Amino acid sequence: MSAQSVLAHLDLFTSACADPWVDGGWGIDALLGEQTRIHSDLDLVIAREQVGVVRNVLEQRGFAVIRSWLPTALALAHPDGREVDLHPVALTPDGGGDQDLGQGRTFHYGPPASGQIGGRLVRCVNAESQLRAHVGYQPSDKDRADIAALARRYHLPLPVGYVESEQD
Repeated sequence: MSAQSVLAHLDLFTSACADPWVDGGWGIDALLGEQTRIHSDLDLVIAREQVGVVRNVLEQRGFAVIRSWLPTALALAHPDGREVDLHPVALTPDGGGDQDLGQGRTFHYGPPASGQIGGRLVRCVNAESQLRAHVGYQPSDKDRADIAALARRYHLPLPVGYVESEQD
């Protein structure tokens, strides 16, 4: 998905009164202020009560649900290959949100940060939350590169499982 496509999607959601935060690979690139690699999808953190609005906007434009793991996640894809993954959260008093992971588990996203995509400011998942979201599984090479770049830029320690990436 191109930077222009990401920004167009964000504009659509904003015009529908939804206010997502860019997550995942695009979220990391937003925090870095530059596109570092090709992204196949757009991950978004969204208030639970806005999921239906965003889903309707996407379905009206030809997207269809490909994975419904609600209340944890919802993924929609367009026939042209674009994919949008929604991560619903219950907004919290600190300005962040809690994602329901099932079985009584949650993931807390801290308050969103400002980043840049295509030279434009966007709301995105903050660096600390991005690092915490990338643990608990075997990281891919792109995960290692993303997390190493983010940790360097924000002077944060690498999470467990990424230490060998320190020299990247």
